[in-house]
Amino acid sequence: MSDIAADYELQADRLRRLLKAKKTFEPAMELALDLHAVTHTGVVSGSSSPTFCDHVLEGLTDEDYSVMPTEKDETIAWHLWHIARIEDLVSNLLIARQSQIFDDDWMDRMNVTVKDTGNVMSDSEIISFSRHVKKQELINYRNAVGCQTCAVIKSLTPSDLKRKPESEYLDRLVSEGGLLDRKGSVWLKDFWGSYTVTGLLLLPLTRHHMMHLPDSTAIKEFIKSGAVPFLKG
Repeated sequence: MSDIAADYELQADRLRRLLKAKKTFEPAMELALDLHAVTHTGVVSGSSSPTFCDHVLEGLTDEDYSVMPTEKDETIAWHLWHIARIEDLVSNLLIARQSQIFDDDWMDRMNVTVKDTGNVMSDSEIISFSRHVKKQELINYRNAVGCQTCAVIKSLTPSDLKRKPESEYLDRLVSEGGLLDRKGSVWLKDFWGSYTVTGLLLLPLTRHHMMHLPDSTAIKEFIKSGAVPFLKG
């Protein structure tokens, strides 16, 4: 698993180089899809071989999703929610300028009462969320987001790459509840707004996943070790 993560970083650097030139647009989009696929399940990637995400999820029980090893950690459920919500918001609102996947139906299906990315959740809120969220529906939501992102990436043109998010869609991040009007959350509006589509491809849609899935792997290893967690749902 560590080898996959290391290779991912190398390929992410390669993607950054490819995105700099118009003549390498097509191989850049192919690589972006490949990197995206690694961090999603085989349902999204269409791969017959297990992805990095498949390995993370393999063998987990419902209880495993709500284990917080230390006070510095989150939970596997939180990590999946966080990266799915960010991908949904960035891919659909900011890049494609279309409605996000998340809606009231998905809230009901996942049994959640939150809409935002989870950046400002307290430990107790993370545990409560992780305990109550329907795990398979959370995975289904992330799969749906991933499949939609593939379509978004395939629809891009070279001229799109230099485009920055429009204010209308940046405002919708907050008005639709994806970001909260709180310091620890709303800063992402300006952060993402400063990036072109190229930058959004390089971080929220690809590398950001590999910043969180290894943490989920570490939580999984902690659970296997039998150590006593800081909090457990």
